[in-house]
Amino acid sequence: MTDAYDFAHIEAKWQRVWEEKRAFEAVEDPSKPKFYCLEMYPYPSGRIHMGHVRNYSIGDVIARQKTMAGASVLHPIGWDALGMPAENAAIKHGTHPRTWTLDNVAHMRVQLKRMGFSYDWSREVNTCLPDYYRWNQWIFLRMFEKGLAFRKESWVNWCSQCRTVLANEQVVGGGCWRCDTPVAQKKMEQWFLKITAYADELLTGHAQLGKWPEHVLQMQKNWIGRSTGAHVRFGLDGTEKTIEVFTTRLDTICGATFLVVSAEHPIVPDLVAGPREKELGAWVVRTVAEMRKRRDIGETEKDGVDTGKKAVNPFTGELVPVWIANYVLMDYGTGAIMAVPAHDARDFEFARSYGIPIRTVIVPEDKAGGSFDAEPAEVFEDVGILVNSGPFSGLPSEKAMDEMGKYAEEKGIGRRSTVFRLRDWGISRQRYWGTPIPIIYCATCGIVGVPDRDLPVELPFDVKLTGEEGSPLERHESFVKTTCPKCHGPARRETDTMDTFVDSSWYFFRYCSPKDEDLPFRPEAAKAWLPVDLYIGGVEHAILHLIYARFFTKVLRDFGLAGISEPFPHYLAQGMVTKDGSAMSKSKGNIVDPDDILKNYGADTLRLFILFASPPDREFAWAEEGLEGCYRFLLRVWTIVHENIDLFAAAPSTAPATAGARAVPASAGDAASRVVKKTHQTIRKVTEDIGVRFHLNTAISSIMELYNLVKKERDGLRETPAGRTALCLALESIVRLLSPFTPHLTEELWEKTGHPGLLMRSAWPVYDPELAREEMATVIVQINGKLRDKFEAMPDLPEPELEAAALALPKIRAALGGKPPRKVISVKNKLVNIVS
Repeated sequence: MTDAYDFAHIEAKWQRVWEEKRAFEAVEDPSKPKFYCLEMYPYPSGRIHMGHVRNYSIGDVIARQKTMAGASVLHPIGWDALGMPAENAAIKHGTHPRTWTLDNVAHMRVQLKRMGFSYDWSREVNTCLPDYYRWNQWIFLRMFEKGLAFRKESWVNWCSQCRTVLANEQVVGGGCWRCDTPVAQKKMEQWFLKITAYADELLTGHAQLGKWPEHVLQMQKNWIGRSTGAHVRFGLDGTEKTIEVFTTRLDTICGATFLVVSAEHPIVPDLVAGPREKELGAWVVRTVAEMRKRRDIGETEKDGVDTGKKAVNPFTGELVPVWIANYVLMDYGTGAIMAVPAHDARDFEFARSYGIPIRTVIVPEDKAGGSFDAEPAEVFEDVGILVNSGPFSGLPSEKAMDEMGKYAEEKGIGRRSTVFRLRDWGISRQRYWGTPIPIIYCATCGIVGVPDRDLPVELPFDVKLTGEEGSPLERHESFVKTTCPKCHGPARRETDTMDTFVDSSWYFFRYCSPKDEDLPFRPEAAKAWLPVDLYIGGVEHAILHLIYARFFTKVLRDFGLAGISEPFPHYLAQGMVTKDGSAMSKSKGNIVDPDDILKNYGADTLRLFILFASPPDREFAWAEEGLEGCYRFLLRVWTIVHENIDLFAAAPSTAPATAGARAVPASAGDAASRVVKKTHQTIRKVTEDIGVRFHLNTAISSIMELYNLVKKERDGLRETPAGRTALCLALESIVRLLSPFTPHLTEELWEKTGHPGLLMRSAWPVYDPELAREEMATVIVQINGKLRDKFEAMPDLPEPELEAAALALPKIRAALGGKPPRKVISVKNKLVNIVS
C-alpha cells in the first residue's frame, strides 16, 4: 500500500536532518573543482516574495546539481540590512531600525529555510551589524589614504521624502528610485569615491564578461560613456580667458558658428558683465533653478540667450557669438560646447530657432566637388569629406580628425583626449541607518581618518528619529563630540553615513571568510573561492550594483587583497514574476504570499512550479492552475516509486547509470531498450540544461517525458528481468534528476528505496554517450536573409530555445552589435532568420 504524500511532515523532517548534519557547509577542497553560486542577497523587508523564491530556487537547483556532480560548492546567504526603508519604518511604527531589521531577518530566515534552500548558514552576513560595517569603514580609510575617497562641495540629488542624497544612478525619470518623489538639487559638502579612476578598465573589463547578457553590457557601456575626441580652447575676445570645449568631431570645428555654455559654468559672470548684466543675470538665475529641478535635458524645451560676447575660433580666427543655454549641463564634458548646426541635429534646431548662421563643412564623398556656400536645408551628421575648412578641405573626416588633433597640440590650442560620462560616486547620506563615515574634523589637524584600532565607529543606539531634515547623528552630542587622534584636542565626527551600495559592493568577498577579525576577508580564502562562478539577480541592478561591485573588486585587487579583476564572469539576469499583467507589488494588490503556497502545496511543488513555467531569464506569469499541475506530477512520481519499491530491494543502486545500461542486454525487449535509451538521453539533457544552458524549465520537461514513457511501459517491463532492471534504472534516475528541483520528496524516496546516506551527497547520474546520442539537426542562421552561421541542435528543439541558441552564437552577437533583433523567425530543425 502506498504511503500518503505528507509534504508538510516530509519537508520538516529533511530540513531538520540537513541542519543536524550541517549538510550545506562549504569546505575548501583543492582536490575538487570549486563552484561559487551566489544570488543577490535580500533586503530584510519582513517577508520573502515570489521574486525571492524564483531567484533563490534557480540558484539552489544549480548549487545542488554541482554538489552531486562532484564540485566543492559555496552557496551563501546574507542580508542587505542597512538603508532608508528601515529608518522610515522605524519612524512610522515607533520602533528602532535595528529592532525592526533583526526581527525581519529572523522571520525571513525561517521562510528561506522552509523552502529547503541549500545555504551555508554558517557564513551568513548581516550588513547592519558592526562586525560587517567596520570593514566598510576599513576599506573607506584605505581609499582615503590612496586619494580614492575625497570630500568636495557639489550639487546633489535630494529626495525630500527620504531626506537624503541620491546618486545619479538612483534618479529615475526625475524621481527617487525608491519612492518616486521628484528629485531636487541641493549644494552640499559630500564624500565621493573616485570610480572615474577605473572608468577605462570598467569598459575594457567587459571582454572578460562573455557570459553576461548583451543588453546589460550595453547598459553599462552607455552609462560609463567613453568618448574619444579633443579638448580645444576658444579665447574670450578682449580678455585673457578661454572657454574649453570637448568634441568628438574635431573635423567639424570650422563649421562652429557659435559657442554655448551651461548656465552653471564658472565663466558666466564674465559673460553677463556689462550693460545687460541685470537682464542676463536674471535669466541665468531663473534658468539654473529650472535646470536643477529637471536634470534630463531631453525633457526640456531648448532656451538660450546671446550674451553679446565673442570667442575666437582657434582654427579659423573667426569671432563667434557666445550663448548661454539650458541644454548644456555642467555635469557633462566641460560645461561648454562648440555648436556646429550643419552637422548636429540639436545645434541645427537651436540655430534655426534663433537665426544663427549655419555653415556646411562636411559633405558626402560623392558630392565633394560642388559649392557649399548656401545654408543647408537639413543637417548632415555622418562623416564625409571636409569643405570650407581651410588647409584641411578635401580630407576625409577620419584623417582630418587626426591631422587637426596634431595641429591643435602643435599650436598649443588643444589636445586629443578621452572623456567619460561616468561621474565619481557620491556616497554621503544624511540618515542614521547606514555605515558611519570614519572621519574626524579637527580645527588644528583638518580632516583625519579614524585609526583602525578605533573601528568600528558604531551607530549609537539611543537616537531620536523624528524625520526632520538632516542626519539624526548631527543631534547626538556624545557621538559628534570626540578627540582628534593626532593632536588629542577636541574634534567632531562626520555625521553622514555611507550609501548602502557600499555594503553590497564587496559582500561576496566576505562570504569567503565571514568570521575573520583581522581583515575584511582572508586573501587565501578569496583566492580559493573567487570569482563567483554564477551570479543571479534582477536586471534592475545592471548599472548600480554591478558597476560598483566591479569597481570595488579592482580597488581591492590594487590593495593586494584580491587576485581577480572581475567578480562575476557569468551573470544570469532572471525575469520578474508578474500577476494579472504587471509585476507583483503591494500597491497593486496582486501579491501571492509564499507562506500560503507552502501551507497548501509544500515547498517542492512551489519550487517546481516557479522553475517549470518559464525560462529563468524570461518573465514569469503567475497562474494557479500550473501549481496544481506540478503538485499532481509530484504525487504521480511518489506513487509510481512506491508501487515499484520491490525492484530496489532486488537490485541495489545502479549509479552511475551506465551500470544499469550494461545490465540490459541488446536482446532485451523493445520496451526495455527504449526506456534505457530514453533514460540516458534524459540524463544528458537535464545535465546540460542545468549545468550548461540553465534551461531549468526544459530540464523539468524532459524528466516529465521520461516519467510518461515509464508509466506507459511499466506493466510490460515488470514481466522480464531486463525490463525490471530498465524500470528500476529509470525510476532511480527520475529521483536523482528531480533532486535539485524537489529535494525533500526525493530525499524521502531515496531513503524509502533503501539507499544509504543523503541523496544530495550521492553522485549525479552519468549517461552513456552512445545511448544518449540523438540525431542532430543542422540549423541555418540568417540575418536579414543572409547566411551568417549554422549550428547543430537537438531534433524538434522548441522555437524559443532554437532562437536563443542562434542569438547566443558569437558571430551572430558580433553582427548584431549588442542591438536586440526586431524580429526572429524560426523553422523547426532547419532555420532561424533574424531581422535586425
